[in-house]
Amino acid sequence: NGNAGFQQVLERLESDPVCQRLSLKSFLILPFQRITRLKLLLQNILKRTRPGSEEEVQATQAYDALEKLIKDCNENVQRMKSTEELIYLSQKIEFECKIFPLISQSRRLVKCGELTALDFNSPSAKWKLNARPIYLHLFNDCLLLSRPKE
Repeated sequence: NGNAGFQQVLERLESDPVCQRLSLKSFLILPFQRITRLKLLLQNILKRTRPGSEEEVQATQAYDALEKLIKDCNENVQRMKSTEELIYLSQKIEFECKIFPLISQSRRLVKCGELTALDFNSPSAKWKLNARPIYLHLFNDCLLLSRPKE
């Protein structure tokens, strides 16, 4: 988005009849769509092959290899999404000291959300709502609490 020259070239290419007015995103998704179609095709081939035949053995091997490929692709997509979340979060959060590296290959965000702090006032024995929100960021290896900058 920040590179105007790239945006112009991309718009020109996407409007070209050769691309059938498809966006770059659709071309990036196309290989994943083809892999899932291949899986369906192999399932149909397996249904129609004679049990115990050489064709069934080969189709089963191809199906198993394709299943592994799909699993690897899905894991890599999830890993990239997790990394993108960490990058986005690291741009939003400012630490007083840079001891804690937020972005890590093994770290992923599990859950995040806003909390409201409750303060217990002992003399009156009542709960008091704290108006300042606290944000919880639960990672697979740590818990981070943050507050909006004043």
